[in-house]
Amino acid sequence: MHIAFFTNFYHPVVNGVVRSVASFREVLMKQGHNVFVFAQADGTYKDTEPFIFRYPSLPLPLPGDISAALPVSPFMDQLLPALKLDVIHTHHPILLGQTAARKAAELDLPLVFTFHTQYWEYTHYVPFPQEAIQEFLKNAVHKWLRDFMQKCQHIIIPSESIREILVRDYGLEERYTVIPTGTDLEPYRCADWKSLRKEKGWQDETVLISVGRLAPEKNWDTLIRAFAKVHSQNPNLRLVLIGDGPAKETLETLASEVGIAERVTFTGALPFEEVPCYLKAADAFTFASVTETQGLVTIEAMAAGLPIVAVDGSGTRDIVDHNKQGLLVENDVDALAKGIKKLLSDPQRMKRFSNNALKKAKTFDVNQLGKQLISVYKQAIQDKKENQYITLKAEETSEQKAISPTQA
Repeated sequence: MHIAFFTNFYHPVVNGVVRSVASFREVLMKQGHNVFVFAQADGTYKDTEPFIFRYPSLPLPLPGDISAALPVSPFMDQLLPALKLDVIHTHHPILLGQTAARKAAELDLPLVFTFHTQYWEYTHYVPFPQEAIQEFLKNAVHKWLRDFMQKCQHIIIPSESIREILVRDYGLEERYTVIPTGTDLEPYRCADWKSLRKEKGWQDETVLISVGRLAPEKNWDTLIRAFAKVHSQNPNLRLVLIGDGPAKETLETLASEVGIAERVTFTGALPFEEVPCYLKAADAFTFASVTETQGLVTIEAMAAGLPIVAVDGSGTRDIVDHNKQGLLVENDVDALAKGIKKLLSDPQRMKRFSNNALKKAKTFDVNQLGKQLISVYKQAIQDKKENQYITLKAEETSEQKAISPTQA
């Protein structure tokens, strides 16, 4: 099968979407399919993988070093028909996602969309903090998503929590499949994690670790404040944060303000191949984000055999069974601090959680999930032949919402 992935982010960017695109591309190609990636250019980065095609991009006047693809390329216009594609799979609904939808229509190809992100949680990046403007932006995002989804033959949903949102808030009833991003367990059989602990001076410390983009929507301030509370009673603790992003300086300042700057290690962005060894070198994984569509980093932590203590948020609760692979707590500094203390206070519980985490990680075998994805493509191809698209229930008007069931 010839498959085109359209994505606004790809290497060298490090985030969950890139991990998903890269891991599914790798497994599908191993299974004998051709996967062509269409992404925006990223500075002077040179691709070493085959079949990566870049649209030019321009920086945007927004925080976080964000750029946008310019979806105009005569070369791409000639290339795409020549690839004899079977399906176009977009990983975003905007920018190159719109290009994907347009090209699918032009070439009469099925369009599949993976709903990676709770997009309405990112309107704060637009520099208009007024509540009315933010509400307007969120409503605009919801309308945009509704319109985009109805251009597709099928939607891939990474978790049950996001499925519930799409069914409840958008009226999605059919032509969707829940397929989480899988993981390859082999990189987590890291033999050098003890050397890494020694190199970093962590031999006599209890290391908590977390991974993700350092951005406000990831709730890092809750994690840092909770760690500070626990550290005040256990000075042997260290918190390691892997990732980079627009909130890094703010979080470093917060760590200083609460008196734990020397006990928090900000590694910055690391190449993915280094992350498994860092995870193996830690004693537990902690996570505070409540905006995940899946929580891929939590799966990767479980693949490293780490017990989990995390805020009970969307995505995470689909991965972690409370009191089995770890502890899920309320989105509150004191609750997270209490959860960390409880986890660390019982080595036998930590060992049990670790064993269960390894078992759960095996259920996210990327090879089997790749086969599910191919099945989705085959169904999308058939639906396109029959001119079938996603249909959503009509939005209720404000008057309809005001009428209760007993009044109707």
